[in-house]
Amino acid sequence: MVLNYIWVCFFLTAFAIALFKLLVAGDYSVFPAMIDATFASSKTAFEISLGLTGVLALWLGIMKVGEKGGVVALLAKVLSPVFVRLFPDIPKGHPVTGSIFMNVAANMLGLDNAATPLGLKAMEQMQELNTRKDTATNPMIMFLVLNTSGLTLIPVSIMVYRAQLGAAQPTDIFIPLLLATFCSTLTGIVVTSIYQRINLLNRTLLLTLGGMCCAVAAIIWGFSKMSKETMDVVSTTTANVLLMCIIICFILAGMRKRVNCYDAFIEGAKDGFQTAIRIIPYLVAILVGIGVFRASGAMDMLIEGIRRAVEAMGGNSDFVGALPTALMKPLSGSGARGMMVDAMTTYGADSFVGRLSCIFQGSTDTTFYILAVYFGSVGVRYTRHAVACGLLADLAGVLAAIAICYFFFG
Repeated sequence: MVLNYIWVCFFLTAFAIALFKLLVAGDYSVFPAMIDATFASSKTAFEISLGLTGVLALWLGIMKVGEKGGVVALLAKVLSPVFVRLFPDIPKGHPVTGSIFMNVAANMLGLDNAATPLGLKAMEQMQELNTRKDTATNPMIMFLVLNTSGLTLIPVSIMVYRAQLGAAQPTDIFIPLLLATFCSTLTGIVVTSIYQRINLLNRTLLLTLGGMCCAVAAIIWGFSKMSKETMDVVSTTTANVLLMCIIICFILAGMRKRVNCYDAFIEGAKDGFQTAIRIIPYLVAILVGIGVFRASGAMDMLIEGIRRAVEAMGGNSDFVGALPTALMKPLSGSGARGMMVDAMTTYGADSFVGRLSCIFQGSTDTTFYILAVYFGSVGVRYTRHAVACGLLADLAGVLAAIAICYFFFG
């Protein structure tokens, strides 16, 4: 229902602004731009789905091999003490906990192509436990908030963009970005737990969250000792080696249990193709709404309004130049990436705005895109508190990014 209101708001706001520009300012280019945006966004939605088809087929096929080989069940058993408290509505030892873990791990390593199929697999398994098929369950919402908060330990692509645009030290945003995205994820877990009345003050979860904090601190310390070239090599190699090890482990586990790995892969890959087809309408809907909103100039007006408000209150408005990236990120990953590149091109890769836009890009994820794809893949229409929790996690990431960037580069 919330997505419905937001989607309608995109169109009505865009239409009102375009009508004002036409009647008052005599700007005849707005409506053609909005119509062009609808066609372009529809095409983009189909291309995204088409591009996902092969990747979905690959990873759902691999997941099926792991499932029949017992790896997913083993992960579920190991993680059960934590997941039974964070996802209390999921039966203890259910295979979905293994899928959730692998999705979160892929996101943390920046392996987006692997994370999406694993996430869709987890949603399908949670939907099997859902008694109201059109309504999001508590575990689904907690899982999606973990995704939308965007916890990433190795932001390789952002560092590559900085290097291409002439940054003197492309990796200087690594530690600030890691701190900001960790704040976003932690906030998402806490806020969702409050909504769902999950008690976080128990030994298991406190030890887990404390361990995560220590792991993040260790990674920050280790990477801070490396040069730019070493960091790039280590981060890229680590992600790819781990990914290949997962594939090999699944195949070996299947062989150990005398599973026909090829047939199991084909069975899972068929599900990947069907899932890719299923999400097309949801992608078209959300991307067209976002495209019209941008084409009307509503985003530019929002940014300028924020700048004037900050200056009127006597605040430092240096951060406002990077806000387009922050505001676009929950709506469109490619749009936010374009905003980030534009900020670095306009202000300089080593400017405050250029660095902050990179931290914004890595501190949160595409909330509405994830909600549309993941809920759309299982036919969920009523999202309950998913949007509110996801956006609060995004807000925490944005505020943390601003504060951290002022601390490191201000």
